[in-house]
Amino acid sequence: MKRIGIAFLVSWVITFSVRAEQPQDFLTLFAAQAKLNNGGFSGFDAGRGEQFFKSRHGTDWSCSTCHTENPTAMGQHTVTKKDIKPMAPSANPERFTNTAKVEKWFKRNCKDVVTRECTSQEKGDVLTYLLSLRL
Repeated sequence: MKRIGIAFLVSWVITFSVRAEQPQDFLTLFAAQAKLNNGGFSGFDAGRGEQFFKSRHGTDWSCSTCHTENPTAMGQHTVTKKDIKPMAPSANPERFTNTAKVEKWFKRNCKDVVTRECTSQEKGDVLTYLLSLRL
C-alpha cells in the first residue's frame, strides 16, 4: 500500500511541477506527504501553525524572530539585517508560488529554527496559518 502512495506522490509532484503554483497547491502536496507519513493525519490547523510560527523550538529563534509576530508586515533577518517581504500571501502574493523557493526556504529556515527539516504536517500547519491572515 505504501508503494502505491509513493507512486501517487511522485506522479503528483511531476504533474504539480508543470502547472501554475499557488499556495493551495502546496497544501495539497503537504497533505499527500503527511498522509504517507502518518496514517492518522486529519488535516492542517491554523492554530497549531501560529503556535509553531511564534514559538522557539529549543533554539534562540522562532519563525517570528525574523518574520515578525505579524506575518503581513515586513520582517528583517536578525543577523544580516536584510529586509524580508511579508510571509502572508495576502500581503505578498508572490509567496508560495514557486516550488524551488518554497523547498529552499522551508529547508533552510527549519534547520535554523528547529535544527531539522520540518515535517509535512508542520509546513501545512504554518501555511494554513499564513493563509488565514488578512490585511
